[in-house]
Amino acid sequence: MNAPGLRERKKQRMFRTLSDVAIGLFLEKGFDAVSVAEVAAAAEVSKPTLFRYFPAKEDLVLHRIADHEDEAARVAGAAGEGADPVGALRAHFLAGLERCDPVTGLNDHPAVLDFHRLLYGTPALVARMHTHLERSEAALARALGGDLEARLAAGQIIAVQRILALENWRRIAAGERVEDVRPDAVVAAERAFAGLAAGLGSATR
Repeated sequence: MNAPGLRERKKQRMFRTLSDVAIGLFLEKGFDAVSVAEVAAAAEVSKPTLFRYFPAKEDLVLHRIADHEDEAARVAGAAGEGADPVGALRAHFLAGLERCDPVTGLNDHPAVLDFHRLLYGTPALVARMHTHLERSEAALARALGGDLEARLAAGQIIAVQRILALENWRRIAAGERVEDVRPDAVVAAERAFAGLAAGLGSATR
């Protein structure tokens, strides 16, 4: 794969800069207390320029997890024809728990906790996150074949991953240590993915 050109690199830097500036302001003052105009001013760009990169205020935050949008589809697709995509997704989630990947919810870094509190504690962001999940679901469904069975399977898989991660985050946010939560998180993930494998059967073959 070719490396991105200068224009693309500059574009990606602008995405990151705008998102980082916005998240910093939202964490400091609260999402609803900060206007798009304030974000643009803090980032030293015009409001129309900001909207060219982020059509909605909520997208300034969701950009932080945008690279995970097609992660399940990539993992399932990489399993190869005739392989077990649920098994591949299970192994991927368990590996994420082992390395404390923030997407699994099992991460107690202060910056990660602050971001998740912002994300899960802001109704507008929770609502917008459903759009992100729907795109993840659609991408996974395509990787699984694209028919109705694939779409049903994708919906269940994405829901399981979301609920597992949310449970881990809730426990960490309540003050439990990663080391104490991880064993339960692994058991819960094993059980959930075993249930998926048993229930979905040929839908993911």
